[in-house]
Amino acid sequence: MPTEIKMPQLGESVHEGTIGRWLKRPGDPVAKYEPLVEVITDKVNVEMPSPFAGVLREILVAEGGTVVVGTAIAVIEEQARASAPAGAPPAAPPAAMGSSPAAPGRTPDGGRPPAPASPRPGAAVKLTPVVRRLMEEHQIGAGELTAIVGSGEGGRITKEDVVRYLETRAPGSRGAAPAATRPTPAPPGGGDRLHPLTPLRRTIAERMARSKREIPHAYGIVDVDLTALVRHREAHKAAWQAREGVNISITAFVVRAASRALTAFPMVNATFTPDGVLYKGAINFGVGVAIPDGLIVPVVKDADRKTVVELAKEIAELSARAREGKLTLEDVSGGTFTLTNPGVFGSITSMPIINYPQAAILATDAIVRRPVVVGESIAIREVMHLGLAFDHRVFDGAIAMQFLTHIKQQLEGFAAAGDSPAF
Repeated sequence: MPTEIKMPQLGESVHEGTIGRWLKRPGDPVAKYEPLVEVITDKVNVEMPSPFAGVLREILVAEGGTVVVGTAIAVIEEQARASAPAGAPPAAPPAAMGSSPAAPGRTPDGGRPPAPASPRPGAAVKLTPVVRRLMEEHQIGAGELTAIVGSGEGGRITKEDVVRYLETRAPGSRGAAPAATRPTPAPPGGGDRLHPLTPLRRTIAERMARSKREIPHAYGIVDVDLTALVRHREAHKAAWQAREGVNISITAFVVRAASRALTAFPMVNATFTPDGVLYKGAINFGVGVAIPDGLIVPVVKDADRKTVVELAKEIAELSARAREGKLTLEDVSGGTFTLTNPGVFGSITSMPIINYPQAAILATDAIVRRPVVVGESIAIREVMHLGLAFDHRVFDGAIAMQFLTHIKQQLEGFAAAGDSPAF
């Protein structure tokens, strides 16, 4: 019999996945380990390979559908079974291909009866969780389903179909509702557009709201004079690039200094639990990367054991993969502390939200030339605000400021040894 392909467990904390894009169509041959479908989780996009060779017989979950781990998403007939014996009649066209023997609800040649382009009145309609959520949010009644033309496999209704329907839906055409309902929001004004949340955007929204709701945030900020480090980097960055093959950014130096500070202040590299504060054994440093859909945080594992050059290379590689959508689940898992860099967009003072359930997040703002009192005179210096948002349940302001000062002293005390980036 054909074999079901199920939504895999893509991580310890991942409980569901969304079908982003099918890379094969029913009737297509599939090689073992060949990419079959793109799955979107709350952490990363993953191309899921076929576990064996055969023919894709049926797609059970349309693009945009979200299902829990273990749900069947497709049917593949393994190669040995899909191969017709010698002398067998020619195979049916791909559109009519199915499994053998015929199952209830299938046509004699193995294919499923063609589904209508749109649901029939009174027929049971299979809707994905994403579509159901949109219907609930916009009060689309069951009676309106016949007006939505499904473009998915077998006429399934996708979220794009619902969005198109909403754009043309008359203000008074809402589905029948019970007598007691909450007030209907006013229809969008002219030019307003509804953009359904992507899985990543929804995850960001849920986690940021949870972080602010559950974690009592407190903040600390210090000025850091980076003049010596900035001048040394400017003088040698071309040579470093040629020798090391990477642009060694200020971020790499900050991660190096902060990793040392986390070693000195282990309570910052922790998380709050109902039973107590859990100190993390490893320093796994998350570095936020802005992508078109939001922000993703790849993780540098064991950052405290790596040099500035090693950190620069790994941060550059992870950032590139993040922008190309090629991060693996391993790349974004296991973080214990996070750095966000709004300074790259011009921010001079930031108050970030903690990456739940971590205990703190560090923010680096723009490096700005400012007049600074040096001894008894005023000099123009390269100054950056370094901010920390922290969980006040885990530690207090004194620890937060000592932690920031530890980083500040390292960066300000940078002493160049020739053209080396090490410190």
